[in-house]
Amino acid sequence: MEFHLRENGIRTSFEYGQLDISGDEANGFRPFQLMVSSIAGCSLGVFRKILDKQRMNYEDIQVSAEVTRNPDEANRIEKIHLHFVVKGYHLNQDKLLKNLEISRNNCSMVQSVENSINVEETLECIQLS
Repeated sequence: MEFHLRENGIRTSFEYGQLDISGDEANGFRPFQLMVSSIAGCSLGVFRKILDKQRMNYEDIQVSAEVTRNPDEANRIEKIHLHFVVKGYHLNQDKLLKNLEISRNNCSMVQSVENSINVEETLECIQLS
């Protein structure tokens, strides 16, 4: 990975496209947004993979992230609460919770910040009829 200094931030390029990073949202993604997105995206991706391997039926999964930062310590991220909302027919909440725990243990991003950021996950099931 290579990063290049720009007037209002930093730029990097990947196979998928270009990424602008800046402390000012007008000029790019803020670093904390990228950190939270990495953790939420990895966690959701691993959770989905587990559900698909087990052939668990769901219509949709959404994740919302609530972030707690500490302004007294360089505004560092102290906690990320990920709330998973699974929509589907005949959902088994206990099995979904167990799979969410498995996904946590297999998500490289969650594991990377395990001892520095408190990542909390909750689950809500919406039964469709």
